[in-house]
This record gives sequence, C-alpha cells and structure tokens, in this order.
Amino acid sequence: MTPAHADAVLRIYGAGAASGLATFQAQPPTWAEFDAGHLPDHRLVALDADDAVLGWVAVSPVSGRCVYAGVVELSVYVDPAARGRGVGRLLVDGLVDSARAGGVWTIQAGVFPQNRASLALHAAAGFRVVGTRERLGLMGHGPLAGSWLDVVLLEKRL
Repeated sequence: MTPAHADAVLRIYGAGAASGLATFQAQPPTWAEFDAGHLPDHRLVALDADDAVLGWVAVSPVSGRCVYAGVVELSVYVDPAARGRGVGRLLVDGLVDSARAGGVWTIQAGVFPQNRASLALHAAAGFRVVGTRERLGLMGHGPLAGSWLDVVLLEKRL
C-alpha cells in the first residue's frame, strides 16, 4: 500500500463503515490519521488487472509498551463489488506472511458477531476466538444504529 492508493483505501473503509458491520466509526479517517495509526511495514492492497484496489489490510500496534512490540491488531476491508472472490483471504494470508517475516508473534482482531463473513475469513486463516467483549460500544450508524454491540476477539499466534 502506498499513498497513491489512499483514495481507494479510504473509499473502501467508508463502505465498511456505512455497512454498520465493520467499525464503530461513522466515517473513515483522513489519510494522515490512517497513516499515523497503521504500521508502514504491514500494509497491503489487492489490485485487479487494471490496478484498481479491491481491498486492503493493515495492522496497528496494540500498545506502546515494549512487551507488546510483537502484537498487532489487524484490519481488513474488501470493496463491496469484490466480496466473495477470495480477496480477503489473499490479503490476510499476505499479512500473516509479512508479519511473520517482520517479527510479529501475535495478530489479533476484533469483529462484530453480526459480521459472519469476517468471522469465517478469520477462522479459515487460522485465527481462534479468545473471548467476547460484551456491549463494547453503541453503534451510531448503519443498520445496527442504536444497538450496543459485542466484539468477538480473535488471535493468531505466529
């Protein structure tokens, strides 16, 4: 992923936010916010034959404490028009390879239980459920607006 992909990455992020199934955020961040919050060494995009972005994956550090230096949190988003074509799996597998090569020892993710496709993707990629944070936050947008949502916690040890 490069800054040249920023518009497409943020558009796809916005589509996920609008679905109400991907994030508590109502709007995507700015590119500067996205760039500051995600580790530069572990950002990937999937491109079609015309170099259009089909999806993206990136990780954020989970803590500034040195004992968590090898633990990251994954975000993966696929363009609605590209869903069901294996793009998410391609991205997650690429991220796992990148993280392993970069010294990461644990990748974690938080997924709404209503997002069955994301839960299935993570399970297929070898993530395991470690718990559920109940009623973590109030959804303010999308089809689940006004609902308190649980977040399923997943991890993959490398």
